[in-house]
Amino acid sequence: MPDAPGPARAMHRLVLVTGPSGAGRSTAIAALEDAGFEPIDNLPLTLIPRLVEGAPLGRPVALGVDVRNRDFSIAALLDLVGTLRRSPDVGIELLFLDCAPGTLVRRYAATRRRHPLAPAETPAAGIAREADLLAPVRAAADHLIDTTDLTPHDLRAELQRRFAAEGAAGLAVAIQSFSYKRGAPPGIDMMFDCRFLRNPYWDEALRPRDGRDPAVAAFVAADPMFAPFFDRLAGLVELVLPAQVAEGKAHLAIGLGCTGGQHRSVTVAEKLAERLAARGWRVSIRHRELERRAEAPPPPVKGDGW
Repeated sequence: MPDAPGPARAMHRLVLVTGPSGAGRSTAIAALEDAGFEPIDNLPLTLIPRLVEGAPLGRPVALGVDVRNRDFSIAALLDLVGTLRRSPDVGIELLFLDCAPGTLVRRYAATRRRHPLAPAETPAAGIAREADLLAPVRAAADHLIDTTDLTPHDLRAELQRRFAAEGAAGLAVAIQSFSYKRGAPPGIDMMFDCRFLRNPYWDEALRPRDGRDPAVAAFVAADPMFAPFFDRLAGLVELVLPAQVAEGKAHLAIGLGCTGGQHRSVTVAEKLAERLAARGWRVSIRHRELERRAEAPPPPVKGDGW
């Protein structure tokens, strides 16, 4: 993976967001805006060098670039990236969002959009053509994120973890509960298994509730293994957090998993977040399976959510 000037050393920080159509570029640009970037979409390549002329940019910039750009070409894009990487005043990162062809076909089918490289053909033809075209850009990327199995929310969380604006006070600790049946979330730095704890699922009164419910939390905490486990878990996390700060990390993601991601992992995540916040750490929390259970399928907008 090519080296890029560190953003902390450069006057201008740019993240170029590209990848195949339908892979999540619009979602990524919106997520970067939420992370403190100024978003600019489909700026002609010839105008991008003007952004880094003169005084430093007020904040980092996220630039959306794809085959629909007016003067887009692979050679021009790679030449631009190479030129900016050689500038000591520019910290440029190339973010490539990839996606499996079958998933892209399904997204196009859901929205009935035409592919920009195959307006008179099937989306599959355009997807294959674009994959071949973008292969050199993919190889040159500083960040590669495969959105095949990611929801828009998952992609936002991953981008927040990677690109949240520097300068925010302290280390940002992201705690997430999840189900092992659905696989571990991407980008987790520390992961802990809660499946050995007593499972509220087998109590019919508790089954429809989740780990945020006081009755469920009390059931989990009543397990004789809970207190020693949680004390050691919290102690370990509190031990390593100052070391992560000393290492220069701005973000740390902690995953807590159980079988269904509804009860035990949720309770432990809530208690860990509460403890770290009480000690002054900047903590965010999400419960992946609870979000998926609560969210009804949205109407297709901008590429089925992308």
